[in-house]
Amino acid sequence: MTLTDHLYRAAQPLWDAQLQHPFVKGIGDGTLEEERFRRWVLQDYGYLKEFSRIFAWAVAKADRLESMGWYAKVLDLTLNSEMELHRSYAARFGISPEELEAEPMWPTTRAYTDFLVRTAADGDMADLLAALLPCAWGYVVIGRALAEGAPPDDQRYADWIAQYASDEFAEAGAWLRSELDRVTNQGGGEVGKEKRARLQEIFVLSSRYELRFWDMCWEGESWE
Repeated sequence: MTLTDHLYRAAQPLWDAQLQHPFVKGIGDGTLEEERFRRWVLQDYGYLKEFSRIFAWAVAKADRLESMGWYAKVLDLTLNSEMELHRSYAARFGISPEELEAEPMWPTTRAYTDFLVRTAADGDMADLLAALLPCAWGYVVIGRALAEGAPPDDQRYADWIAQYASDEFAEAGAWLRSELDRVTNQGGGEVGKEKRARLQEIFVLSSRYELRFWDMCWEGESWE
């Protein structure tokens, strides 16, 4: 069993709970109220900004040119392509670029992104990868699970599913998994017991935040 297989098993109840979450299921069958999805669009925009910082740290901490180039490419695509796609997608829900920029991060978004950026800054490359994988890999799992059913009538939700079920996203998630397995198995030796426990702690915590993100968008949240 690879390290990433082990991490997945440790967090599987949280990942299964995401698949059963009413927000996720509502995307899949097209019954999710638009107002609830608007919350996700607005909060995810702020999340993506901070998520980009993780790849900037990854470029600096990568141990080989191939990895540096891959992280730099993802950073460029996120900032200069995906953010624009997100703005275009938001417009389909009546959300302007000005609204996206003005939307404050809710407590869960702020806590999650602060944790991710702090882990990327203070930890090593393995810590960084363990922190970001529950998002990068988890959305592929969700997208592909939803794609197994009939597409929702609302094309906006159908497009959301198609994006995260795409080969492009799956290949990126697979590369990141292999990268974590590689950096923790250099020289042919397995990662130590303490480090393995630390990586599991990080991976599970990010998975908890992923589940809480759906809760936040379903229920609403504020600082008051």
